[in-house]
Amino acid sequence: MIPKNSKDLSAELLTSNWNDLTNNIKDNFSGERQEALLDLYTKMQEQIMMAPASGIEHFHNSFIGGYVSHVLNVMNCAERLYNMWREMGAYMDNYTREELMFVALNHDLGKVGDIENEYYIPNPSEWHRKNQGKIYTNNPDITHMSVPHRSLWLLQEFGIKVSQNEMIGILTHDGVYDGSNDTYLKSYLPERGLKANLPIVMHHADHMASRIEFENWKYRKESSPKNDKSKLFDELFGAK
Repeated sequence: MIPKNSKDLSAELLTSNWNDLTNNIKDNFSGERQEALLDLYTKMQEQIMMAPASGIEHFHNSFIGGYVSHVLNVMNCAERLYNMWREMGAYMDNYTREELMFVALNHDLGKVGDIENEYYIPNPSEWHRKNQGKIYTNNPDITHMSVPHRSLWLLQEFGIKVSQNEMIGILTHDGVYDGSNDTYLKSYLPERGLKANLPIVMHHADHMASRIEFENWKYRKESSPKNDKSKLFDELFGAK
């Protein structure tokens, strides 16, 4: 669900999006894996629920709650693209739909931070916020690592096993925009190329969702919502 305007980013919408996210976990996973994912998302609910999807206004969803909204959009796009690829005759038998949805759910998990620290914090520079749209900046207190690597680290911290398909999908979801993906995506030898098309479907889903979110920001002629974080937090979780 892409927020239509600043009025939509209320505590009610944040709660609705959160419920949609946890319902997606219940619908797409089962058994111990479902329990472990719900444990992770419940224990990190405050960080996940309040996180933006990016730090720069003209990227995508650079506002409170933007992360969850983005993940829901990516999961929606991934499922639609998966079905389209299958209908078009693509070979889909070397990975499962669950693996794709797992990657879509967790591809940007590292953007919420680690166990103790948020990844994005409000940018203290009014000039950068106003003139460059840099609404958030990276938290200097967090251990430096790439977003995909922090995503995988968080999953293992909660005892969630990751398949080879899922690991490669999370690592390469930024496609060729990230030079570290070249070893997976730019092989000219068939035996060293991707064994499954999951990373391609996933990158297309992420790119599609991000582009739609960008256009939603650009063509509605509105800046990112400026809701007060403390007020929203108190509404959602009570005064802490």
